[in-house]
Amino acid sequence: MRVVIAEDDALLREGLALLLQTAGIDVIAVVDNADDFLAVVVADRPDAVVVDVRLPPTFTDDGLRAAVRARAVHPGLPVLVLSSYVEDSYAAELLGDGGGGVGYLLKERVGRVDRFLESLHRVAAGGTAMDPEVIAQLLVRRKADDPLSTLTVREREVLALMAEGQDNSAIAERLTVTEGAVLKHIRSIFAKLGLSADESGHRRVLAVLAYLNARPGHTRE
Repeated sequence: MRVVIAEDDALLREGLALLLQTAGIDVIAVVDNADDFLAVVVADRPDAVVVDVRLPPTFTDDGLRAAVRARAVHPGLPVLVLSSYVEDSYAAELLGDGGGGVGYLLKERVGRVDRFLESLHRVAAGGTAMDPEVIAQLLVRRKADDPLSTLTVREREVLALMAEGQDNSAIAERLTVTEGAVLKHIRSIFAKLGLSADESGHRRVLAVLAYLNARPGHTRE
């Protein structure tokens, strides 16, 4: 797997590069700004990218905007966002484009190297890897009349785990319930959100993410 890293913090940038290289991943470029990131994506067409939200020159959402543009010029490019912030303005476009291969992890919550590498491989394979805190914040930012407000506490828990990329058996284990109960909750979620009950695997996760980000609150951290 050929990966590009876009991160303005020098220590984290070099640490990520060393981590991925040690895991046998080919880091073809390490950049610290959005312009260089886009240039590398266009020139080298990597298999996946790891990008921070806040990059030069404005240190607001340059990295996320660049990731959206990168997916436009390189359709289906797997993007793993690694950030300290939940920035939902362009996250809506990135997560909800239906192309697959997206992830959003919070730096301070990545506690294990193996889980980070698992998330990167999942995204590179076309799946999703969402930090549950990201999903929680997106849920909180919904309007009061949004259908998400009709979900029960348990259904929100199931939805968050689905967005992490967990399958039904993993969700059942995490919540200490049966797989049949999980399936019942998922059917209820899809019904309340008006989503097709026929979705499966990563497609169902993408459908949920697309809905979550269809009408973002544009709240900035």
